[in-house]
Amino acid sequence: MVKLAYEANAWGGVVGTAGAVTDVGSGFYETPGDVRETLRAIASAGYTGVELFDGNLLPFEDSMSDFVGAVEAAGLEVAGVYSGGHLIYPDAHEDELARFDRSIRLAAAAGARHYVLGGGAVRSSGRRAADFEVAGAFLDTVAERAEAAGLIVSYHPHLGSLAQSPEQIDALFTATSIGVCADVAHIAAGGGDPVDFITRYAARLKYVHLKDVDLSSNAFLPLGAGDLDLRRIIDAVALVGYDDWITVELDGYPGDQAAAAERSRQFLNIHQPD
Repeated sequence: MVKLAYEANAWGGVVGTAGAVTDVGSGFYETPGDVRETLRAIASAGYTGVELFDGNLLPFEDSMSDFVGAVEAAGLEVAGVYSGGHLIYPDAHEDELARFDRSIRLAAAAGARHYVLGGGAVRSSGRRAADFEVAGAFLDTVAERAEAAGLIVSYHPHLGSLAQSPEQIDALFTATSIGVCADVAHIAAGGGDPVDFITRYAARLKYVHLKDVDLSSNAFLPLGAGDLDLRRIIDAVALVGYDDWITVELDGYPGDQAAAAERSRQFLNIHQPD
């Protein structure tokens, strides 16, 4: 039975940890703000799970029971933890791997089910064919370590990353055996068809991010407020037999975040995944 989570980055967006510009091994995504307030807001909107950035677990590194207690007090589960990296620079892999190992330990200690990887840098001179091969092999290494920690691992195609367009996404997934996280809005904004993507990668589909988008501006919107045929997408997810967490996400939305979370939940009350 599908369960519904919400991504914590709605309340505060995303920044990088200090020092990451000069120290590859210290770079984590994080959302500013009080994570406890975010947990309560997600639960109040009717969701039963949360996804958050690995950097938001750093303050609890030596007291993870405090974080776990806050999640349980809100009546939630940790559906996933999101991480990322440059991936394409072999000389940096040792330091990136040290950071990923730390991130994996945090995610496992927090009780996360999914471990989501994003990123893949785009060079100032543009993407090179070899970048997909290098990133793909490195993703396999990271995935192996995360799976050994008991996490379900997937890669999330993202606007502005190595894998944005359908051709780029296919090139990366050809070079790696990692599972697939289908973020339907990023796939559509990158020029792809989310239903086609879900169907073609059904055997590797490990996780789903659900949000809507205005394709004229690539602005993300609450479910039902944008251009995506979400009913068709939800049907496709069910048709391929997916029965794990679906995480609703709404980063960069300038409106009332609590009202948006509730609106998306109401949309799913009508268009409930099977």
